Amino acid sequence: MTPHTPHRPAAAVGLALVVLVSGVLAAPAYADDGPSAPPGSTTSQPPPEVDANAPGLKLADGATLADARVLDIKSVVEDLGGEERREDTNTDIKFALQAEVLFPKDSSKLNAEANSRIKAIAEEIEASGATKVRVFGFTDNLGSYEHGKKLSKFRADAVHRQLMKDLDSSAITFEIRGYSEDYPIADNGTEEGRRKNRRVEVSFPRGEASQSGNQS
Repeated sequence: MTPHTPHRPAAAVGLALVVLVSGVLAAPAYADDGPSAPPGSTTSQPPPEVDANAPGLKLADGATLADARVLDIKSVVEDLGGEERREDTNTDIKFALQAEVLFPKDSSKLNAEANSRIKAIAEEIEASGATKVRVFGFTDNLGSYEHGKKLSKFRADAVHRQLMKDLDSSAITFEIRGYSEDYPIADNGTEEGRRKNRRVEVSFPRGEASQSGNQS
């Protein structure tokens, strides 16, 4: 199966990363009826110039490059089993939870363990003072792309609903999307890699209070 405009993000500790994405980022919204767009993040430095015709760039027919963005990676923490991953930048916090720790196989119904994990993320959101939260679902490359698109969106919706219960969400804008097998973070050629790719990511900008604390 050929993924739809795949993007393979990378993370490094203490280094500035250039993230090249195809298409244009969608505005924050509750719905996910528009075309798939790469996971978004804010930028903290002026982006470098990027040559769209460089031979190392491979884009699908008709795809174009969005503006390059620079992410200042502060830390990446992954537990021993790889079930949970936390990535911190100067402007964003991202959690990636393996689908297996949230849902039964091929299901979008949260299991008993999921609520406590999501509640911990909700507490981080409140502590950061974030007003925009992105909830993105992803699958591996097994099965059809369309099935993965639906399942990943349903799973993102389920996590979103639980976050709504744990948060005073009246002041928060949510962006919920499902990306199927697009944007893998590991090798889909192995079961270990596919397990990491089956995930739900929750990310949000650091609030003013958090950023002020980092500068003091």
